[in-house]
Amino acid sequence: MKRTLALATLLAALLPLSANAHKQWLQPSATVVAGAAPWISVDAAVSNNLFYFDHVAMRTDNIVVTAPDGSNVTIANAHTGKLRSVFDIELNKPGTWRVASVNAGLMATWTEDGKPRRWRGNAETFAKEVDTHKADLRVSETVGRVETFITNGNPNDTALALTGKGIELQAVGGHFNDLFAGETSTFQVFIDGTPAAGLTFEIIRGDTRYRNAQEEITATSDANGQINVTWPSAGMYWLETTSSDARTSVPQAAQRRLSYVATLEVLPQ
Repeated sequence: MKRTLALATLLAALLPLSANAHKQWLQPSATVVAGAAPWISVDAAVSNNLFYFDHVAMRTDNIVVTAPDGSNVTIANAHTGKLRSVFDIELNKPGTWRVASVNAGLMATWTEDGKPRRWRGNAETFAKEVDTHKADLRVSETVGRVETFITNGNPNDTALALTGKGIELQAVGGHFNDLFAGETSTFQVFIDGTPAAGLTFEIIRGDTRYRNAQEEITATSDANGQINVTWPSAGMYWLETTSSDARTSVPQAAQRRLSYVATLEVLPQ
C-alpha cells in the first residue's frame, strides 16, 4: 500500500510535464484580503476537472510561501487527504504573497544485478549516490512550478522578484490580483530569469465540470517573452505552459523538462 501511494505521489509530481489530462493546481480561499493579520486557506490537488477534487491530493512538503519582503513563511495546519491537501497561511505583512509548489530534481534508472534500479534526488546528491559509469544509466531532469498569488491590501504594479529558476511569470503594467472580465492583461514569461519567446500557454476557466467544452484560450509569448490575455468572463483561471532545453545541472542528463502553472482570479466589471 505504501509503495502504491509513493508511486502515485511521484506520478502526480510529474503530471504537468506530460500530455495527461490531470491538472495540478493551488486555489486560495481569497486572492485579495485586508486586515492586520488575516488568514487564508489553500486547496492543493491534481484533478481532471478544474478546481474540483476528483483525482488525488497534491503534496505539501514542497510548498514554498514567499512573503512580500522576500522571506519564506511556514504553512500552518497542513492536512493531506485522499483527494486534496489543505493548508493555512497567516498574511501578517501587507503586499503580495507568492504560494508555490516547487518541484526540481533528477531521476535516474539503470540495471543492477539483473534488476531495474531507480533513484530520485538533486544534483548535489547525484554524484554521491549514483554510479555514473553504468552503461545503461538514464537521467532526466525536471523543474516545475505551480503557484498562485494573494494580496493583503491594495494590489499594485510592483513586480514580484524572480527566483531565476525554471519558468516564471510576471504581470506587466498591472497586477496578478487586479484582473477583470473584458479587459486584456499582459504577462512576461521567463526561463531562468531571461525573457522566453515561443512558449504557448493554455488558459482555462474553472468549473469545467459544468460545461461540455474546456473553452481553452491559447497565447504564445512574443520576442520579448510577453503574452496578452483577454478575459472573457469572471472566475478562477488555470494557466499552464511547458518547455524543454539542454541546460541540465549534470552532464549525464541530456534534457531538462520545464513546466509552469498559475491560478489567477478574474473579477467581474
